Amino acid sequence: MTQIANADTRTRLLDAAAEQVAATPGEDISLRAICAQAGVKMPTLYHFFGSKQGLLDAVVERGFDLYLAEKGAHEPSGDPIQDLRDGWDAHVAFGIANPGFYTLMYGQVHPGHAPEAQERPSAMLRALTQAAADQGRLTVPPDQAAAHILVANIGVTLRQIILAEEDRALSVAVREGAIAAITGTAATGNRHAEIHRVLEYAAANPDILGAAETQLLTKWLRTLAESS
Repeated sequence: MTQIANADTRTRLLDAAAEQVAATPGEDISLRAICAQAGVKMPTLYHFFGSKQGLLDAVVERGFDLYLAEKGAHEPSGDPIQDLRDGWDAHVAFGIANPGFYTLMYGQVHPGHAPEAQERPSAMLRALTQAAADQGRLTVPPDQAAAHILVANIGVTLRQIILAEEDRALSVAVREGAIAAITGTAATGNRHAEIHRVLEYAAANPDILGAAETQLLTKWLRTLAESS
């Protein structure tokens, strides 16, 4: 019974903190207000979370749980580059819909510290860039590609939160620019870029030539790209 009561008390405190964060995006939380809402005294909060930062870390983890649950509801397309696009859009949509959680998850920077929960979506992103690299569709290492996508995605999302309005055109433009940069299709009048544009189009549309033919063409194009 004691364990159940403790879990219930911790949950009430976390619920109260999450509600306050959601209701007042970007503002400092009031520990006294959280304790009052949960019906406990301040020492109880410190017993469960250790400090104000401990409570915020727990709220951040809940934010990532919510974010990943929403992302998990989307079926992967089977194309890692298209899945990067879909993941980008889901990231922006979550931030706009949940500015309180998002600003804690990605907007509050502490040098040398990143929330442990942040690693979960980052690992999913790296898995996509690794899959794209395995298909020969990246011109940078997969870890660098993942970092490129993430920092651009965060920047676009935070800008829209700051402006308190969606800017779909900006999001799409930055998204496509980031993808062009990691796939080597951004430059014009460049033989290497032209090869990668054809490679990317073939890989993204395997039904046009057929799976076997697309695989062979991809192999030839990669050879040409490496020699150019």
